[in-house]
Amino acid sequence: MAQPFELPEFYMVHPARLNPNLEGARVHTRKWARDFDMIDTPAFAGGEIIWSEAKLEAMDYALLCAYTHPECSGEILDLITDWYVWVFFFDDHFLELYKKPKDIKGAKKYLDGLREFMPLHGAITAEPTNPVEAGLKDLWERTIPMMTQEWKVRFIESTLNLLVECMWEIINIDEGRVANPIDYIEMRRKVGGAPWSANLVEVAVGAEVPDSVARTRPMRVLRDTFADGVHLRNDVFSYQREVEEEGENANMVLVLETALGCTTQEAAEATNDLISSRMQQFEHTVFTELPIMFEHYGLRPDERMAVLVYARGLQDWQSGGHEWHMRSSRYMNAGADTSTGWVPGGPTGLGTLGSRLGFPGRLKRFTHAPHAVGPTKLPEFTMPFPLHLNPLLDRSRQNTWEWSRAMGFTGEGVWTERQMVGLDLPICAAGIDPDGTLEELDLGSQWLTWGTYGDDLFPRMYFRGRDLAGPRAFVARTRQFMPLDCVTMPVPTNANERGLADLWVRTALPMSDQHRAGFRRAVDTMLDAWVWEADCHQQNRIPDPVDYIEMRRGTFGSDLTMSLARFARADLIPDEFFATSQVRGLEDSAQDQACFLNDIFSYQKEIEYEGELLNMVLVVQNFLGCSKEQAVAMVNDLMTARVEQFIRTRDHEIPALCEEFGFNAAQRKAVDGYVRELQDWMSAILNWHRKTVRYGESELVRSRGGHGFALPTGIGTSAVRMFAP
Repeated sequence: MAQPFELPEFYMVHPARLNPNLEGARVHTRKWARDFDMIDTPAFAGGEIIWSEAKLEAMDYALLCAYTHPECSGEILDLITDWYVWVFFFDDHFLELYKKPKDIKGAKKYLDGLREFMPLHGAITAEPTNPVEAGLKDLWERTIPMMTQEWKVRFIESTLNLLVECMWEIINIDEGRVANPIDYIEMRRKVGGAPWSANLVEVAVGAEVPDSVARTRPMRVLRDTFADGVHLRNDVFSYQREVEEEGENANMVLVLETALGCTTQEAAEATNDLISSRMQQFEHTVFTELPIMFEHYGLRPDERMAVLVYARGLQDWQSGGHEWHMRSSRYMNAGADTSTGWVPGGPTGLGTLGSRLGFPGRLKRFTHAPHAVGPTKLPEFTMPFPLHLNPLLDRSRQNTWEWSRAMGFTGEGVWTERQMVGLDLPICAAGIDPDGTLEELDLGSQWLTWGTYGDDLFPRMYFRGRDLAGPRAFVARTRQFMPLDCVTMPVPTNANERGLADLWVRTALPMSDQHRAGFRRAVDTMLDAWVWEADCHQQNRIPDPVDYIEMRRGTFGSDLTMSLARFARADLIPDEFFATSQVRGLEDSAQDQACFLNDIFSYQKEIEYEGELLNMVLVVQNFLGCSKEQAVAMVNDLMTARVEQFIRTRDHEIPALCEEFGFNAAQRKAVDGYVRELQDWMSAILNWHRKTVRYGESELVRSRGGHGFALPTGIGTSAVRMFAP
């Protein structure tokens, strides 16, 4: 069968290395697979054999592990190889039993049964009934004694994600649905299992990530970029088998074909561009974010070394995994170059090293300069949810303006009185909470006001210097005004601190301790994202699309308002429901729609008048090399896809989840109410963008004194002096 496209030229800086214990692992794992009935075993009585010994030999998982873990001992290589044989056998076993017949109920029962073989505490008591369960039991008992309890918790989480999220694939196949790119990347991390592989890297290199930093942004980015590189690369190589032969639709090449309306070759090239971008993000994080993390958390030298050894292990996996894909019979690799040098035909000679290392693509992210872009022609937005405004809006406007003056928002040079009134944030709150009391509406309006003030203040202070410590000191000081006891805080010295101190006590005091801590985490997420924004601007770096989307949810502060809606239903809906991937996916779809909407409206303001570079339209322009108009259209298409994803999750996944939780009528009504609030949230934000004067060119010219490209002299300078260290 002819290949559907030519393999692209991959970004691969670090050559693969081969573990000298390869042959021993081949012998061991061949015996292990046969001992656990993975060879010559049909998926069901009368069914086809899943693996023959010849098929196992041709796939050569020992070679995969020898390439991806080049330095571990023979015993550890045997163990790691057995894990990979198990996970690939599971994938093929699941395909035959449940994906092909689209047996959703049977699949769920099967996956639930595997949980019994990964106990957090104590020994395994369940008896295996198939090769997958038997293999998992053996591997669990051989691995767990070597690792800490903290690692065990993380590994169980990633393994369960790998198993349970297979349901997402089977549901998509059943519906004949091709996911949108954002939904696909997020879910592929779990379905594809690379976070699971990252946990095994710790076993292979003999270095555990310190638990104190395991869930920080830098470590999450290392894990996620590693996962994206592994999964997207696999999608390129497995397109022919998965899409053309097996009828699957969870493949990024197919996703981009569908989303961009392009040819298969173009989609493969675009997927490869994203792989390169994700790998370069990995490298960027190692060199710029890890050193800051080490100092911030005060890691000991041995802990720092463990993180760096782990990062090198991820790097080895990336190179080794690529080499294996070029050689394994499992994938489309006819005519692939299997040498360990540079790809023949690529640029050679003096001055071409940068081209081979991806420097042209990398450098364009760091060379942006502010420039005139003109007004943005707004596209036709998809908004199927009606707008409802709280009838108490006018009263809340007056209350919010009085509160803003009292806090000092118009007295520090950031906002004038006219700007504060023209923002009209109460109309946004009135749409978000159309049925709220005046007290609730005031509180919502004032949280929006405080967050927007901070969003204007912080860039003026920290986006145009080289002050790494300043943004972090600002955030650390701001956090002191969110004490969990609602009492112990310093005396506020500026509008940002006064506003937060007042809002925190009024909002958090009535909450339970658990919800108060959860609400603080929501605000912390926004503050941490502001620091990330400052770092990007100080590096003059346009982030890659995936990193931007994930951090944009934080910079927008959307989880702050959503968390209040969750807590309001805490007496009926358990926190575990809100923590599910289905609910988080529903919320992420809403957040992305609103964030992208804001980026389209604010494009001229941010790019031309403020010299900013964190905007989805600019990110798409930079990544795809397209015009502003093309980027706006693509961003709007993404917004539409997120709305459609929201509706699909609302109509199909949320009802099934309620049934799984056994909710009664009152609980289902509460869930419906929460979903309606998310719909109100999206429609209210669109309405506010259409009503506010914040993004109109006439207001930009008037408030900036006719100047673009830089801050007008005097604007914000008193605030900068007030906060300067």
